[in-house]
Amino acid sequence: MIWRQLREQQENLLSPYAARSVNSFGRIINEEKCPIRTDYERDGNRILYSMEFRRLRHKTQVFFNAKNDHICTRMEHVLNVGSIAVTIARTLNLNQDLTYAIALGHDLGHAPFGHSGERVLDKCMKKVNLEFGFQHELHSLRVVEKLATRISKEKIHEKCGLNLTFEVRDGIVSHCGENYNEYSLKRDLGKTPQSLCNVKDRGGLPFTLEGCIVRLVDKIAYAGRDIEDAVRVNLMNVHDIPKDIRNELGNTNGEIINTLVCDMVENSYGRDCIRLSPDKGQALEKLINENIRLIYKADKITRYEKIAENTLEGLFDSLLDSLSDFEKLQTNENKVYRMFYNFIADKAYDESESDAQKVIDFIAGMTDQFAQSCFEEIYWM
Repeated sequence: MIWRQLREQQENLLSPYAARSVNSFGRIINEEKCPIRTDYERDGNRILYSMEFRRLRHKTQVFFNAKNDHICTRMEHVLNVGSIAVTIARTLNLNQDLTYAIALGHDLGHAPFGHSGERVLDKCMKKVNLEFGFQHELHSLRVVEKLATRISKEKIHEKCGLNLTFEVRDGIVSHCGENYNEYSLKRDLGKTPQSLCNVKDRGGLPFTLEGCIVRLVDKIAYAGRDIEDAVRVNLMNVHDIPKDIRNELGNTNGEIINTLVCDMVENSYGRDCIRLSPDKGQALEKLINENIRLIYKADKITRYEKIAENTLEGLFDSLLDSLSDFEKLQTNENKVYRMFYNFIADKAYDESESDAQKVIDFIAGMTDQFAQSCFEEIYWM
């Protein structure tokens, strides 16, 4: 254990505002410590080696099922967030291991077909019960707490997923990147492990500054990269972005990232908050709104969204209907239903879980291509 203790002692040199692994609220289930790694570093490794992380390689970021190998996927976005966030954490003398673990896990619960798929699954759930819904931040927490499985020396941990520390789980569920006008964040030190028991909506502030970094960097990582991809597929030209925004942030993805990272470090160093200057924060908001206009609502994107909507709605309705006789799924001639049966059997759901939630869990874990192939398998005449 001396090696881990040395690593933990190194954390004493961090900023007084940094999260230290020895002060962690810990895991859902107590475990024997790793002889070398801190708890936060161990969490990052668990996420990195999980099947849920692996599938991000074939999940949409913005452009659906892109044939161009240079178009950003969900996995690349997550790795970009990790790289940028760790650079900032290192410069601010915050906990890099915690920052990286949160970044790696923040999108584990994303649906196939990106935010379009997220909206479809939310609509499907509300069709069953208006009190239900789907938000990828909350589902990411569900993945790491319940749905993901891992093998330990003792057994498969059931109903605790990857059994991550509180601070990592909190950063994952609090990473909301859809508040475009948000550029100054203060951590919520009033949170406890019980705070994560009944999370109903996105938007709560992170418990740690490391989580605040990831929350802001999530926007920084996709704003310029989405423009880069849109230019690559001839959806727009960089000069379509108003000149005042380009003068403030830069003309390329690299320039935008560098501008915002330097500004965040300058405005956050030695402070108990993570923030951009008003000029840069407002410019980032304007840039994202331009992306919405030029990219996310472009005709090519919205037309493909209809395919995604039909695919996911078709899967949801068919799989939900199939649960009227669960045992028949095991011997169904259609392999999709047999996979669905095995999925439910493996998760050991308790009676409190609705059929709709089981369907959502199954679909949300799919890659874009797998969702399309399952749809064809069920509906092909």
